[in-house]
Amino acid sequence: MNSPDRNQLRQHIRTQRRALDPHLQEQHAQNLASLLVQQPIFRNSKRVACYLAEDGEIDPGYIVEKAWQYKKDVYLPVLPPTGKSLFFAPFSADTQLTPNRFGIAEPRVHPRHWLRARQLNLILMPLVAFDISGNRLGMGGGFYDRSLAFTTHRKQWHSPHLIGLAHELQKVDSLPCESWDVPLNMIATESNIYKIK
Repeated sequence: MNSPDRNQLRQHIRTQRRALDPHLQEQHAQNLASLLVQQPIFRNSKRVACYLAEDGEIDPGYIVEKAWQYKKDVYLPVLPPTGKSLFFAPFSADTQLTPNRFGIAEPRVHPRHWLRARQLNLILMPLVAFDISGNRLGMGGGFYDRSLAFTTHRKQWHSPHLIGLAHELQKVDSLPCESWDVPLNMIATESNIYKIK
């Protein structure tokens, strides 16, 4: 469920990020990649999940190219036709894409090759808004929260590491949180890396 406050904030920030000039979007994507690929968690991760940017989201395309360059396995989220949890399908430069039921492009890969979130080392996640406590406001579908709920019950650290990617303008002072919201370990923007304690 989404409160009016969350929906209002979601609409406001989505409008702001969509209004970014395309050249600025490109610059932000390059700056983000430069910052993130230097992080030890990125360098040490073999299986990295990402997303295809839309709706003004910061584009992780340069990060994906670096991951391929470093011989990492890259995955994109896929939604089974009847499920509400995400799986992750392998993604390479020649992977064919097909729209899912929400019109979002996904790899056209047989389900036997899909992974669950717990099999990944690093998940780079889109978001609508964030605060520096590691709280993330998504699009409202709850797909990432459901798929990553297991991370909130861990007694000690295990994969995957969760990093939210955003434009700096998506930062807010604090986010109203729900019990099912999965906190992030780090947020990366075009100008900052926020490591969450």
